[in-house]
Amino acid sequence: MPDTNDRNHVYLGVHVRGPVAVVHEGDKTRLEPNDLVFCDPARRHLLRFGEDCQMIFFRVPRCYLGVTESELNQVLGVPVRGGEGIGALASDFLTALAAKAEFRRSTIGDRRARAAVHLLSLLVMELLDAATTDEADDAPGAVNTMLSRIHAYIEEHLMDPDLSPESIARAHHISVRYLQKLFQNDGSTVSQWVRQRRLEICRIELGRSNRRTTMAAVAHRWGFSSPSHFSRTFRGAYGMSPSEWQALATSAFATTTAGATDERRR
Repeated sequence: MPDTNDRNHVYLGVHVRGPVAVVHEGDKTRLEPNDLVFCDPARRHLLRFGEDCQMIFFRVPRCYLGVTESELNQVLGVPVRGGEGIGALASDFLTALAAKAEFRRSTIGDRRARAAVHLLSLLVMELLDAATTDEADDAPGAVNTMLSRIHAYIEEHLMDPDLSPESIARAHHISVRYLQKLFQNDGSTVSQWVRQRRLEICRIELGRSNRRTTMAAVAHRWGFSSPSHFSRTFRGAYGMSPSEWQALATSAFATTTAGATDERRR
């Protein structure tokens, strides 16, 4: 992309390899190979590139997409998965188009470029329709139903270390932005909800005196990246380390058991 603002064109990036992330409305999404994203040179800072990464950029005249400037702004920076739907069609077509150098200065290449622009206009309309659907789903009944489904999904996948806002949104066919909005209305965030549920289950497991299990095993089983991260998070939530809680719970259980035994003897 150029370093200066280009008000006549929009740029579409197709991810090829390496670590690339898109920051959109506070959400950071890592792109997978073949994923797409519409970009504006004026907001190039929203793309975060790692080492040895490659993207193919296509310059598209804004006027060819058939949408208003405000509508186009709604899709800029929105990650599009290249493995499904129109996103997959666009990704495959554009990748093939870029690979054929002879198409760039030929009649057939011009025709394929026009076909690509038409395909991208359909992709833009699909993204706008998805945003409209998100807004329509804001009715209280629909929100509660969706939240219940999402909570149930999270419970079923708490052991999955790859559970994330992106995977949750993808499983429910909604955008990450809308997913975050649902949880914000409920007074939380997706990540906070997942973390709290994992902590609660870990606390229960560690408090069972009949379970001879280590803190590291519990942390790993319930999706925490490392024992040290789990320990810091646990202390922040409950004011003590996991080992301190385990010792306290075991001691309390032993005292209660001993008292019950004495009562039976009497």
